[in-house]
Amino acid sequence: QVQLVESGGGLVQAGGSLRLSCTASGSIFTFNIMGWYRQAPGKQRELVATSISSGGTNYADSVKGRFTISRDSAKNMVSLQMNSLKPEDTAVYYCHARRYFDYWGQGTQVTVSS
Repeated sequence: QVQLVESGGGLVQAGGSLRLSCTASGSIFTFNIMGWYRQAPGKQRELVATSISSGGTNYADSVKGRFTISRDSAKNMVSLQMNSLKPEDTAVYYCHARRYFDYWGQGTQVTVSS
């Protein structure tokens, strides 16, 4: 059974940085896509950044230039370096992986104070 486990969330002041990490266990194959989504209170879950197994990446416009996604496909790990954080980045961040099915982590809270 595939499980995604996130770590690295927390409380940070505006302008600060955090690094999220996600490790997939129980999988013997490489995911086609790994990435991050987030959901703020009262809002829908939205894409933050994704990494495709071929090497391509995709970012939400709101995080371009501030967030960087990196991936170790051999270890089924994906990380998100978040710099210049803003209060509007406050949300629960979810790790996502896809190969035939979608898999989700339990979420990690990121809170950015002004």
